[in-house]
Amino acid sequence: MQKIRTVEQDGKTIKLQIWDTAGQERFRTITSSYYRGAHGIIVVYDVTDQESFNNVKQWLNEIDRYASDNVNKLLVGNKCDLTAQKVVSYETAKAFADEIGIPFLETSAKNATNVEQAFMAMTAEIKNRMASQPAMNNARPPTVQIRGQPVNQKSGCCST
Repeated sequence: MQKIRTVEQDGKTIKLQIWDTAGQERFRTITSSYYRGAHGIIVVYDVTDQESFNNVKQWLNEIDRYASDNVNKLLVGNKCDLTAQKVVSYETAKAFADEIGIPFLETSAKNATNVEQAFMAMTAEIKNRMASQPAMNNARPPTVQIRGQPVNQKSGCCST
């Protein structure tokens, strides 16, 4: 499912195009094309479902396989409001995220805890990365110089 969201960051309006596959297998075959153009990817798992957390590695492998090398990633544990049913601790997920070098947040879509912060954190990370890259628009495209002999227009297989 695709959603378009507009957010304000440091006085600039930024348009987010969000693809939510909900981890469904039926999206796995089409998602590789979406990875290629992505500037940031948020991987969300359910804190009440160990298998959901275990699948994070598989999704990250897909990202590494199909997305650009410098794509921003964010790991999010959702349903943090369900403390009694929680099976993946904050500490476990944070340690995993730290180990692979990506930011981590816990959210609750039900009561909107940290949901906005997740999108704003991702937006800020992308903005910072793009600001630190050399401006591609100002760079001259690479040129190739070709030297050779001019072709005589009267020569060829049919000339006399």
